[in-house]
Amino acid sequence: MKKSDRQLGMDRDITRRDFIHDLSLASLGLAMPMGAMAGANGGEPQPAGADYPPVRTGMRGSHPGAFETAHALARNGKKFSDLVDLEETYDLVVVGAGISGLAAAYYYRKQFGADSRILILENHDDFGGHARRNEFHQGGQMRLSWGGTMNLEFPMFSDTANALLDELGVDIDELLEGYEFEYGSGPKGSPSVYFDAETYGRSELVHGFSFREGGGGDVGSMIGRFPISADSRESLASFYTRRENVFEGKSAAEVKEILSGISYTGFLKQYGGLTDEAADLFIKTTHGYWGLGADSLSARECINAGLPIMHLLGYPYLSGSGDDDAGGEVAMFPDGNASIARLLVHALIPDVSPGSNARNIALARFDYSRLDQAASPVRLRLESTVVNVQNNGPGTRVTYANHGQLVRVESRHTVLACYHRIIPYLCPDMPREQKEAQQYQVKRPLILTNVLLRDSKAFDRLDISGTYCPGRLHGAVWQVKGVNTAGYRHDWEDAGPVPVMFWGSVAPPDSRVPPKEQHRASRARLLAMSFEDFEREVRTVLDGMLGPAGFDVQQDILAITVNRWPHGYAYDYLDLWDPDWPPGQAPHEIARRPLGNITIANADAGADAYTHIAIDQAWRAVTDLPAGQIPS
Repeated sequence: MKKSDRQLGMDRDITRRDFIHDLSLASLGLAMPMGAMAGANGGEPQPAGADYPPVRTGMRGSHPGAFETAHALARNGKKFSDLVDLEETYDLVVVGAGISGLAAAYYYRKQFGADSRILILENHDDFGGHARRNEFHQGGQMRLSWGGTMNLEFPMFSDTANALLDELGVDIDELLEGYEFEYGSGPKGSPSVYFDAETYGRSELVHGFSFREGGGGDVGSMIGRFPISADSRESLASFYTRRENVFEGKSAAEVKEILSGISYTGFLKQYGGLTDEAADLFIKTTHGYWGLGADSLSARECINAGLPIMHLLGYPYLSGSGDDDAGGEVAMFPDGNASIARLLVHALIPDVSPGSNARNIALARFDYSRLDQAASPVRLRLESTVVNVQNNGPGTRVTYANHGQLVRVESRHTVLACYHRIIPYLCPDMPREQKEAQQYQVKRPLILTNVLLRDSKAFDRLDISGTYCPGRLHGAVWQVKGVNTAGYRHDWEDAGPVPVMFWGSVAPPDSRVPPKEQHRASRARLLAMSFEDFEREVRTVLDGMLGPAGFDVQQDILAITVNRWPHGYAYDYLDLWDPDWPPGQAPHEIARRPLGNITIANADAGADAYTHIAIDQAWRAVTDLPAGQIPS
């Protein structure tokens, strides 16, 4: 029987910081006095005190107050007035304090001089973009998790990305030595699949089974517990035990063409023998990794995501090239790539965290009151939403809203490190062809909800480290332990407080439509959900999955942080949906062209959702800037 909100513990006093939606009225009305603005008129920002963004819980990521001004500009065509000129002049203004924006500021100082005056503007209340740190203290000892970008896919790094990490002091080998996190597959506890009663009629936790790897030698008995039809169970059991080459006699080119032209679920049905019901169980396996279901991705793409397919292509194993559930060999900090953002901020503004380095960055405390100091050559101004950027003679002019006030600064150069689809609204002077190219790339929604549990005893009793939930909002759930790097330790044997991550993307109402339509529909659903909707979801899942092992849903949840990213992953081109363009004519290549003293740096500009892509594009954007004469 479905439990009430009170039975789920929804009335418990955990810190939410779920700001009411009316908070946005201040930013839209632009009515607050100048005295409320950090750094206004050259003054010092208000001290942050204990207000430290990484520890904030509730609705984070794209939180209320961070996006309403941009929506008013892009959706409603709002015209902004009552402008105040701050009479601040910079060598560079960067729009966006994600990794690409921070890297652009870093590269600018290398190319144009360490004394360059730089202002970085960020619409959120924290820096890092999707590289977001989630820090918990509710259980006593500090526990870390990440709220977005997590992996360093170092085998794919360019020389540019490798050089930046070297300069920041990041040693991949050291990170790998302390890396024992396996995305819900261990090293302590087995993978599992959780079928919830609301979706499947009964609650069933199947221990030891992974959709990527099967279930060892007893796969038939495991699948026999799945609450699906007998025909579907039989087709799944047959699929996991087969070893053959369904394309025997075909050339490698022919096989590639077939795999690129059929969806993964289509392949499962046509060549794997699965029923529709059985194939649909795989849809959410790619939600967190791609921001898109396996029914909209090609079979070739899902090989790279590590989904089972190779055993039907003549290989003696199931999964593709991915070594883990996120695909491929990676290194990691305990707060994900937030540590890269923090190292960049420290390199730009050392006073924010004296003594920080790559070996202790996970434990470093950052003084946010130091981010926007008038005497510093680099200033980072949070809660500042840019609404207009234009070339102005030998330089640029940037207008933004900060705490209800519309203000303007001047700069020799500007780097736009925001996502492509907002740029036409910020820069109406962009050529039409460039605006159309920027509109082509529709960001993929992403959600990472971190729940701090009082302890990991229920997980330990069930002998699981995580689970796949094909019927729930988040496709994957796992304990966050074993990333013992950068001064931080959280061993798998520690049964104390533990962050549990819910990872995925909101499913669209109709996954048969093109991906960009899916993304828009998923984004609308995501923005319409309240914090309570997410809280109810994670409490329901944890109660059903862990309740039989002694988990008390009313008492054992200490904090919940929802990292909501309606504009999440960069749009990369898909086998089933996007054409091949001639060199230099792909939308992302047209979209990133310089415009006078304005250049563009972001993951969209590289058409791939990786940290190293954001770094590479930051370098390109800075080198695209006209040298000219830097103001004295």
